[in-house]
Amino acid sequence: MAPRTESVSGDTLRMPATYDIVETETERVERWRTSELMRVGFPGDDAVALAARLDVDLHEAIELVQRGCPPGLAIRILS
Repeated sequence: MAPRTESVSGDTLRMPATYDIVETETERVERWRTSELMRVGFPGDDAVALAARLDVDLHEAIELVQRGCPPGLAIRILS
């Protein structure tokens, strides 16, 4: 399939069909940490914020919730 073309003032522009998304190792780790925190019950925004804090032990956060600690309280304990 050829890339889509558009004509502007008689010129033909070629639009790329795909874009490369470059993700750093830190971004990959934060995305993984976020998904793990959400998996055990942390709300999305809280999971993102907690995942970005590399000083917070992910396993400790998960264990707190798995032992019955509400996610909001777990965040306060870990902060």
